[in-house]
Amino acid sequence: MARPLKHIDKREFEILCGLQCTQAEIADFFDCDVDTIQAWCKREYKLSFSEVFRQKRGKGKISLRRKQWKLADTSPAMAIFLGKQILDQRDNFSIDIQENKLGWYKDND
Repeated sequence: MARPLKHIDKREFEILCGLQCTQAEIADFFDCDVDTIQAWCKREYKLSFSEVFRQKRGKGKISLRRKQWKLADTSPAMAIFLGKQILDQRDNFSIDIQENKLGWYKDND
C-alpha cells in the first residue's frame, strides 16, 4: 500500500518561493523531504522545482522592489542605493598625489 500524498498548499508554496526560500526550507516548512517537493511540483505544475521556483520568485522581487521605492521617499540612503543600482550613479573620488623631496609619495590634502 502506497503512502498517502503529503498535502502542500499551493498558495503557501508560491508565497515561500516569492520570499526566495530554498527547496530545503520549503520542505522544512511543509514537514517533508525535498524529494516530496520535487514530486509535488511535477504533479501540480508539470515542471521541476527549479522551473517553478524561477517563475514564482518574481512576485517576491516585485514586492521587495516596491518596498524599496517607497522607502526611497523617506530614506536618503535607499534613494542613493537605488540611484547607484538602477541609474548607474557613482561616488567619484579624486586623490592628488605629489612626490616630496625624499622621493616618497604623499597625499596632498
